[in-house]
Amino acid sequence: MSQLFSPLTVRTVEVRNRLWVAPMCQYSSQDGLPGDWHHVHLAQFASGGAGLVMAEATAVVPEGRITPEDTGIWNDEQRDAWAPIVASIRSRGAVAAIQLAHAGRKASTFSPFATERGTVPGDRGGWQPLAPSALAFDGYDRPVELDLARIDDLVAAFAAAAERSVAAGFEVLEIHAAHGYLLHEFLSPLSNTRTDAYGGPLENRARLLLRIIDAVRAVAPGTPLFVRFSATDWADGGWDVAETTVVAGWAREHGVDLVDVSSGGLVAHQSITTGPGYQVPFAREVRRGAAVPVSAVGEITTGAQAEEILAAGDADAVMAGREWLRDPHFGLRAATELGEDAAIWPPQYVRARRH
Repeated sequence: MSQLFSPLTVRTVEVRNRLWVAPMCQYSSQDGLPGDWHHVHLAQFASGGAGLVMAEATAVVPEGRITPEDTGIWNDEQRDAWAPIVASIRSRGAVAAIQLAHAGRKASTFSPFATERGTVPGDRGGWQPLAPSALAFDGYDRPVELDLARIDDLVAAFAAAAERSVAAGFEVLEIHAAHGYLLHEFLSPLSNTRTDAYGGPLENRARLLLRIIDAVRAVAPGTPLFVRFSATDWADGGWDVAETTVVAGWAREHGVDLVDVSSGGLVAHQSITTGPGYQVPFAREVRRGAAVPVSAVGEITTGAQAEEILAAGDADAVMAGREWLRDPHFGLRAATELGEDAAIWPPQYVRARRH
């Protein structure tokens, strides 16, 4: 059996293979509620052979949404709307996961489908963004610096969202600390200029993330817990893979089971060199330096490429995004490509397994 189609056990959850669906925002929600689009969108990947299907960045508070059209899980109505979607994913043999998020200074923006860009004004459904420091992302409104009371509220909000997620049936939780959103903003010195216990030295910049990990672990002690990091800001003086590795090690000590390694998103002047598998070296460095399982992501488009990443010991699982959008049956295609007679084929599709 290929490594890609071998199972991976995380705590007590067995994932049937290591080709996973990365969280991808759909900007198609109203009042934070997932709907029919989200149901079909996510369930089709399970039918298509994914081992794990992760729902998009889902806000833990209303002001944590990237856009007014983002999904949320800050109330019980949203929890109940997620439940049938989760059931559909699981009934098709995949593990259902959710990414818990707060957009920080990149909140309250127009969706990619809009003709306008920047921050949505209050009279059009927007709100005041919050951040570790009152430093704006280029082209967005200046955020308000979070005070200590609001930081405490955020820790509680992540814990409450985790409880609702487990109640909805999600089997894996991921804390979003990447792509320039709130927790990444706390981690990076380019966006965090605080002088209190949450700014300055690395242990202070990581304090909020570790508090949230502890709070989530307290309410979901047996649930696999991931953290997504941007391994580098791709900008001088910013967060880098060395700091990511240190904090990933701390996260493991606090109960995180796997680190999901991406990069970028913090500043508009980032300078990224892309190409097939361009972020895999970051995953390899974090895996080896922090002694923690990792997933790799970034222009991974074939079963052979994913298998090579795992065989080289660079990651424990592979996440893909755009390739799943191009082909919701990417998992079935990859299995055929690798000569796997994989049990991931739904009975309804078995007749197509062989030409």
